[in-house]
Amino acid sequence: MTAITYRADDGCLLHATVVGAGPPLVLLHAGGPDHRSMLPLAERLADRHTVVLPDLRGYGRSVCTDPARYSWARYTDDVVALMDRLGLADAALGGAGLGSTVALRTAAAHPGRVRAAVLIGVEDIEDDAAKEAEIRFLDAFAARVAADGIEAGWAPILAAFPPVVGAMVRDAIPRSDPASIVAAAAIAHDRSFRSVGDLASITAPALVFPGTDPRHPTALAHQAAENLPNGRLATTAIDGTLHTAEDLARAVAPAIRAFL
Repeated sequence: MTAITYRADDGCLLHATVVGAGPPLVLLHAGGPDHRSMLPLAERLADRHTVVLPDLRGYGRSVCTDPARYSWARYTDDVVALMDRLGLADAALGGAGLGSTVALRTAAAHPGRVRAAVLIGVEDIEDDAAKEAEIRFLDAFAARVAADGIEAGWAPILAAFPPVVGAMVRDAIPRSDPASIVAAAAIAHDRSFRSVGDLASITAPALVFPGTDPRHPTALAHQAAENLPNGRLATTAIDGTLHTAEDLARAVAPAIRAFL
């Protein structure tokens, strides 16, 4: 296991961990946890792949406390900067939640650099009204974190997510910078995609694992798999039967191994 650092285009110092050997796979964690949430999955794939586990901007070791420095384009640029730092012409990208959106945005912007995409719980693609609701939701979350800390920010909302999400979030809190978590919530003010139809431009083979909560709707996963030209829907859902990061890895690793 090797730790690396690299600079984003805006100078932000970012961090990643690398395990295994073989064709490269970059695994992008969800919003709230850090790279360690993906370690159990990486360990199950490291016999066949060089697995790269970044702490995304705002999370874990990759501290960024300026809300103005959060956008989907910036997250995409961060992934490309990581690949350049490692000398990777291309790689498969996998992501959970926030990480799945970053993977999709990177595949759309840099099709030649993304060989395949693994999407574990696709984040909602909202219409205008739902987007306004998301902004209010994450602004309120940021206000609670700023006032009372990260645990207070998550306390009213974790019950709506599968247990595995709560476990990964709670595990990461001691390694998280509160001001960075507040700033990262500003991503709500940017728009990932205008509609599910935008995914039709992404030609990389994609494996979609359905979510089961309002932020990662099951119906959206089905629509995403249908709109992605080379998309397929996994039979395993991210549901209430999964309680830990190890449970998640055990559930999804076989399908990911077969897909890749």
